[in-house]
Amino acid sequence: MSQSSTQSLPRHDWQAAIQIFDYRLAANPIRAGLTEPIPYRQWSPELHASGPTAILPLDLSAELGCSAPATSPALAAHFLRLLAGEALKAAANATSSLFYVLRGAGQLDRPAGLDQPALDLHWAAGDLFVLPAGPTPLLQAHEESVLYWVHDGPLLNHLGVEASLPQFRASHYPSARLEAELQAVLADPSAARSNRLSILLAHEDLPASRTVSHTLWAMLGLVPDGAIQPPHRHQSVALDLIVDCDPGCYTLVGRELNDDGMIRDPLRIDWQAGGVFITPPGQWHAHGNESGRIARLLPIQDSGLHTYLRSLDIRFSGTSVDSPSE
Repeated sequence: MSQSSTQSLPRHDWQAAIQIFDYRLAANPIRAGLTEPIPYRQWSPELHASGPTAILPLDLSAELGCSAPATSPALAAHFLRLLAGEALKAAANATSSLFYVLRGAGQLDRPAGLDQPALDLHWAAGDLFVLPAGPTPLLQAHEESVLYWVHDGPLLNHLGVEASLPQFRASHYPSARLEAELQAVLADPSAARSNRLSILLAHEDLPASRTVSHTLWAMLGLVPDGAIQPPHRHQSVALDLIVDCDPGCYTLVGRELNDDGMIRDPLRIDWQAGGVFITPPGQWHAHGNESGRIARLLPIQDSGLHTYLRSLDIRFSGTSVDSPSE
């Protein structure tokens, strides 16, 4: 830049943008009209039951004040509906993308990227796979298919950064392996007195957090008929996919507990197979099943990030420990 053009630029005003608030008025900006609280929200399986091949975002960006599609401040969830023989590109500026196959079968192809080989994967109903930052994958359906896709793009958008380096290896959790692990949990003699019957999906590259990616956490859980689980809470948001259930399954959510450890004045969220609902951070929640058969759910959370920050603060009703196994 020439000296003359430099001289034509205005000098930067270091105080033009500063603000100063009384601490008592600004210490907690999470309130309507400022930093909007994460709302309760539920999406019906009718969203993906029919229609053309499409990406169907679960978008709350307007309510959250986010500048790009988002389901929570850090995560974006979508349904991918693909007709047989058709394909979609799952493009996102994200460090972590998780896919769960609700129904159907197909193939993923991703070209080689920086220090990453080309990827190809045949997927089927019940499979889960995760991809790190890298080239955009192409999903091709061999039959009519629906996938649930969650990524951390909203977090990167907020930070104003581009994902470039992969932080873990792409991984596939086949349906048969997941089912075998769930059946092993059910067969354990201690299962009858456990708070949760579930498996956590972890990654060898992330030994400290035991999460599916360095930002995402995934749990495949069972709720037996007749179960009423004790409440628990955590500071991560939960985007809960109901994999399978009959009417009579539900989640109770609320901010406080009664003296007996149950949720005070709870909101009841009735489950729908193939639907999704949000459990906001810090809210006590408990699952119940009065349907007559076992139900399955897949919560996806930003717990990988919270675990790294040491801010997860998971708690269980009636105990001061951070493990449901006690």
